[in-house]
Amino acid sequence: MEKYEKNCEKRLWSETADIPDFNQLHGDAKTDVLIIGGGAAGLLCGYYLKKRNADYMILEGRRILSGTTGLTTAKITAQHGLIYSKMIKNAGYEKAKLYFDANRRAVEDYREISKIYPCDFEERDSFVYLTEGEYKGTNSNETLKREAEAVRRLGFPASVEVNLPLPFKTAGAVKFPMQAQFNPAKLFSKMAKDLNIYENTFVREIQTDRVITDSGTVKAKKIIVATHFPILNKQGAYYMKMYQSRSYVIALENAQNVEGMYVDGRENGLSFRNYENMLLLGGGGHRTGKKGGNWEELRRFASKYYPESNEKYHWAAQDCMSLDKIPYIGPYSGSAENLYTATGFNKWGMTSSMTAAKILSDMVMGTGNRYAEAFSPSRNMIKPQLFVNLGESVVNLVGFSKKRCTHMGCRLKWNKAEHTWDCPCHGSRFTKDGRVLDNPANLNLI
Repeated sequence: MEKYEKNCEKRLWSETADIPDFNQLHGDAKTDVLIIGGGAAGLLCGYYLKKRNADYMILEGRRILSGTTGLTTAKITAQHGLIYSKMIKNAGYEKAKLYFDANRRAVEDYREISKIYPCDFEERDSFVYLTEGEYKGTNSNETLKREAEAVRRLGFPASVEVNLPLPFKTAGAVKFPMQAQFNPAKLFSKMAKDLNIYENTFVREIQTDRVITDSGTVKAKKIIVATHFPILNKQGAYYMKMYQSRSYVIALENAQNVEGMYVDGRENGLSFRNYENMLLLGGGGHRTGKKGGNWEELRRFASKYYPESNEKYHWAAQDCMSLDKIPYIGPYSGSAENLYTATGFNKWGMTSSMTAAKILSDMVMGTGNRYAEAFSPSRNMIKPQLFVNLGESVVNLVGFSKKRCTHMGCRLKWNKAEHTWDCPCHGSRFTKDGRVLDNPANLNLI
């Protein structure tokens, strides 16, 4: 395997599309619907509002697609791990059915939009695999069978496949046919040219009917916060009901065509998909602010299984993880009238962004959406992950540290792999010299 340029990211999607520039907002403005965030969720909200002739505006603090949307592996699938058997058990059949149908609909919506904005859309089967042994106390083979049966109950022809083209032995995988993969930069850069966007317009404060930016105030009747991690602490308690997770990708030439999209059912396992002549190998993940395998884990795997390959790109992404593996889409909180959010996509940002855009565009236009109930941000918070999140916050709020996060004051940890200061409480990240890289923090280090 050929050598790589250590720690200096080289991103695939941004090199494959002509991403347009937009003006910065100068002075005050007014709109009916204000969307904060120029990633997939924000752009799709703008797209569907424009189709309904709504008065809207999108504000992006940096450049569009500069966040997680530009760092995805770009799988479009309703298969979000081995979640459906557990979701039926814990949340009930009806809620699981709503969640599944919303994401299945999202796949079809991308299929239609790709005809308007060509983006290397390719139909592929999706697989969640397990290695042999036990998975959460149950035999892996039984886990796969139970998940496939649950999905069939929801009305979709899932199956268990045992002969996989992966370079190591597995117990098999649950297969979802007719899912898809695409190039997100090609889709959203073309879509953005038709939208009302202001870049380099960083939102510092959100009030009841307006937002304050570095270059002006925008009054709005309704506000959608599509900023990855919500930046408003006063409502919604998102700092308690989410954490953030890092994941890593390398793009290999001369590797393997796996003829599908594969992800490990175990947390922080490996994922596989192809793009053009490259294999996108993902993994090495960890909670932000903690230690993990990062790119070194992926490079060791590639050296062992694809010794003739060479690395052309490598990058890392960050994902918001909810308490129950279901995104938070809808009213920001019960006390924040006319304020909405979309967050907690749990590493499945493409279908979740589409689902969010359909739900939120309906909400701000005053129409109902049959899927909204399943994603309500105000649902019960009492889950085991809540206490893990609270524990991390307590541990990292106390004790001496030279570097503290500007979000809520947690101790920052140095990320040796990426040369950044990372917050283990809520996932904010800063450059070596203190500039904000990832929210919820919106102030640089002093």
